[in-house]
Amino acid sequence: MKNRKTRWPDRCRRRLLRGTALTAAVLLGRAHAQQQAWPNKSIRLVVPFAPGGTSEIVARAVAAELTRILGQNVYVENKPGGAGTIAMTEVARAAPDGHSLILGHVGTLAVNPFAMARQPYDVNRDFQAVSLLARVPNLFVVHPSVPAKNLREFVDLARKKPGALNYGSAGNGSAGHLAFEYLQLVTGMELTHIPYRGTGPQLVDLLAGRTEASSAGAPALLPHIREGKLRAIGVGMPQRIAALPDLPTVAEQGYPGFETSQWYGILAPSGVPREIVLRLASAVNEAMKANAITERFAKDDAVAGGGSPEDFGRFIRAEQERWATVVKKSGLKLD
Repeated sequence: MKNRKTRWPDRCRRRLLRGTALTAAVLLGRAHAQQQAWPNKSIRLVVPFAPGGTSEIVARAVAAELTRILGQNVYVENKPGGAGTIAMTEVARAAPDGHSLILGHVGTLAVNPFAMARQPYDVNRDFQAVSLLARVPNLFVVHPSVPAKNLREFVDLARKKPGALNYGSAGNGSAGHLAFEYLQLVTGMELTHIPYRGTGPQLVDLLAGRTEASSAGAPALLPHIREGKLRAIGVGMPQRIAALPDLPTVAEQGYPGFETSQWYGILAPSGVPREIVLRLASAVNEAMKANAITERFAKDDAVAGGGSPEDFGRFIRAEQERWATVVKKSGLKLD
């Protein structure tokens, strides 16, 4: 009887272990099935700025192609505010199932970490890169009433009246804000920054002459330049753009080495399974080859992205190194 009593606990223990292993296998199987089924509902691509800007133009073009490729609706949701931190915070806390994504850009990923004393997330820890979408040239423009035909004349005018000229941007930490902060650093001029809640709202005041200057992505500005409602005075990229072949770059106008562009890419919360991230990156790369994307980007002089998550991760780190220096030298603070 004694041996029989000691055997019963062993049998129970073995049954318990088998049951635990079976439960674990079922749970793993379900998780694997969920990954295999991705996407099994609509995918939300959050844009951290108001409608009407280059970020939305890029996001909607890519979302349309991803909808076709993935077989699920990929929709854009604009969520402006806090220099992009409101949208970034929401997506960082979203369920890590691959159905909530963020459109990252130079401000949220490469500038905010150095220009903000505190953020409710860590861009390198709480997000994972998926793929670069596009690099878009920044243009510097003025209202036609400004008596400056080029960047040199604008700088001279601003130096004579420190702080008297206003420039608008899509908001604190937006690409246009950063471009002008960088330009002031290298030229020594002093302007007054007027932040808005998006490129669309700030263009309303610029077109009406209530602000004198702005910098934004080419897609948002080119129609107004072609209609004569704005005057372009410089290109932020190292090379001139096909849409405005006679417009010199900032570097050509006396500031060698100057380079600033808007760039956009997709990121996912850090907990999203690697398999989903790779499938999404593959879909982005396929989308970059679609005629609708290549034609749209060519029209706006945008450089298509693509590549692996590792490629985009390296790009982000390089941009962080460059902008950390600019933030430190300019004393830029976004809090």
